[in-house]
Amino acid sequence: MLTDKTLRFIIKPLVFALCLVPLALLIWWGFTDNLGANPIEKSNRFLGDWALRFLLIALAVTPLRILTNWAGAIRFRRMLGLFAFAYVVLHLTSYVVLDQFFDWSAIWKDIIKRWYITVGMTGVVLLLPLAITSTKGWIKRIGGKAWQKLHKLVYPAAILGVFHFYMMLKADFREPLLYAVILSILFGIRLYDANRKRKPRTA
Repeated sequence: MLTDKTLRFIIKPLVFALCLVPLALLIWWGFTDNLGANPIEKSNRFLGDWALRFLLIALAVTPLRILTNWAGAIRFRRMLGLFAFAYVVLHLTSYVVLDQFFDWSAIWKDIIKRWYITVGMTGVVLLLPLAITSTKGWIKRIGGKAWQKLHKLVYPAAILGVFHFYMMLKADFREPLLYAVILSILFGIRLYDANRKRKPRTA
């Protein structure tokens, strides 16, 4: 059994460092000129891919606790969720700064005309209040039940993230479909656990 000190001073810093690996890899590719013929597109898609992966990883924390009864898993949920949001912000920033060069008129036209961007932006909007209210202070301010209801927005945000990825591809849909299957399994575990808890215990 992992002790509190082990979780706090060894495991969590290790997970934190691992979450930075994709960003470090992208920076390394930039410095070594290994981003291919279209570095802006590759950077943007790489950040988007990892934003979705971290979102799924964060959503896997509760199912992991359900399946293993390891309460310590919950201690990683907020950190992983914030990393997911950080990669979402980097993905969005890459689009706004590198792809569109702060051309807000062109960005607005993209949001209106390109449905995959509309879906992606909607997902970002849903995640924003979750990132803002992720601290213990916000839980006290708005109350535990209200906080839990608000943070259920992560479910539609994740669905939109997978759909955004699927819509932007023209061929080879295997990866977004795999993410859709993973997301369905994670939702299924949560629903199973919720239904199990609702059933009255028999003598």
